[in-house]
Amino acid sequence: MRLVQRKSEPARLLETLSNSVGAVSGGVNRSTVVKAGLIAGGLSALTAGSAAISSIRRRMEANDS
Repeated sequence: MRLVQRKSEPARLLETLSNSVGAVSGGVNRSTVVKAGLIAGGLSALTAGSAAISSIRRRMEANDS
């Protein structure tokens, strides 16, 4: 007999985000929250990639001089 049904970490995070966003906006479905998360993740990946490229360029310029 199973007394407590445990949720996975991503499921709990998604539920928390859904509840938080839903409280603010009056109700948002899960697909909207997932899309927002994907957009935020993509944006952070682009930002990190841009910073890495800038760092590599600075190193290359420092070695050339």
